[in-house]
Amino acid sequence: MNLLIKPTSSLCNIECEYCFYLDECNNRKIKSYGMMTDETLELTVKKALMNADGSAVFAFQGGEPTLIGIDFYKRLLEFERKYNTNNVKIINTIQTNGFLIDGEWAAFLSDNHFLVGLSLDGTREAHNKYRKDKNGKGTWDKALKAAELLQSAGAEYNVLCVITSANAKNGELVYNTLKKHKYLQFIPCIDGFDNKKRAYSLSKNKYAEFLCAVFPLYYKDLLKGEEISIRLFDNYIDILRGKVPEMCGLSGKCACYGVIEADGSVYPCDFYATDEWRLGNVNEDGFSALFASDTAKRFILSSYEKSDDCKSCQYRALCGGCRREREEHTQKYRYCESIKAFLDKNYKLLYDLAVRYK
Repeated sequence: MNLLIKPTSSLCNIECEYCFYLDECNNRKIKSYGMMTDETLELTVKKALMNADGSAVFAFQGGEPTLIGIDFYKRLLEFERKYNTNNVKIINTIQTNGFLIDGEWAAFLSDNHFLVGLSLDGTREAHNKYRKDKNGKGTWDKALKAAELLQSAGAEYNVLCVITSANAKNGELVYNTLKKHKYLQFIPCIDGFDNKKRAYSLSKNKYAEFLCAVFPLYYKDLLKGEEISIRLFDNYIDILRGKVPEMCGLSGKCACYGVIEADGSVYPCDFYATDEWRLGNVNEDGFSALFASDTAKRFILSSYEKSDDCKSCQYRALCGGCRREREEHTQKYRYCESIKAFLDKNYKLLYDLAVRYK
């Protein structure tokens, strides 16, 4: 059971110019569902643990999920203890911009074993260009301070870096700036539903340039025995070792992992929390019924469409291509040429790592 919960809906204390979720919410009848009630949180936990087999993941995102306050997460833990009668493994995660992280937050997240995702866009210049506070000031220093507090408290955290036009040209600098944090995710910036190109939009060439700049540095550091994880590359290596990728964008098809909005509305994917794909509401329906609904089936089946280029590609086992990044009419992955260019240049080194680290 994997749920992504949005306790503050689209509410946020900073204004990221490229925010994909704000774009989604602007394409709904109701832009924000406000703050999640304790009743909705309790029902979500109760129904999830009733259906969980082996483990349950409660991942909190936004908007900004710390806006709801630390007491909300204390109640979460109470509900988990109350309803985990089957003794499944519970994993709690939270994705934050770090703006509100202080000593109390850091200690709480550490003491209760939350995995924290911290947004940090690689360089001060790139981060501050598109991640500004409500007064138009950059938030790099705030995010760095949050990282320091999390480290001091012993909290487990990773860094999520969105690749935009501003940092894609500086792959080596981004890697060397962030690698001290050890666990990194590089996410290509996603365009809005209108598909218009904006200043932050990531071109195919720039994405390929970024990957090709970062991977050799990652490769060399691994050979030197340094502890470094880059999610995309780690997943490629796992695929080459015969494992199933944990990144849904590499699986080749969609699944309903359950996005819970603040009012309890359920959607199949964080990239499709729109009216068209609303599955129901956790306050009214059970997860078995929600995930077996006609809308859920339609969502999954529509992801099986692939372009002819994908079907004949030598790298099809490595590149699932996130559905949100497929071109509407051809179903071709938008960054197809980027990934091909990267794999043409680095496949042998990826394979070498797969053999070395079985």
